[in-house]
Amino acid sequence: MFYLYILLNETNTRTYTGVTDNIERRLRQHNAGRVKSSKPYRPYRVFYTEVFETLSEAVQMETYYKTSAGRKKIKSLFNK
Repeated sequence: MFYLYILLNETNTRTYTGVTDNIERRLRQHNAGRVKSSKPYRPYRVFYTEVFETLSEAVQMETYYKTSAGRKKIKSLFNK
């Protein structure tokens, strides 16, 4: 199983979208500062996840969420 995840930082100003096979481990890595692009905006919490059978499906959805249409969808999740 593979997970697409969206992290939200403590001040609700930054999101990070990624794919992993272990969400708990990946969140620890982000919050420990081991991910260069998210390090300045720590700490994070898991905001949203989706589960996929294959890595390619998860990466395809990650790519979508990083487009302008995908970012709009992420914003709509805040309003739920």
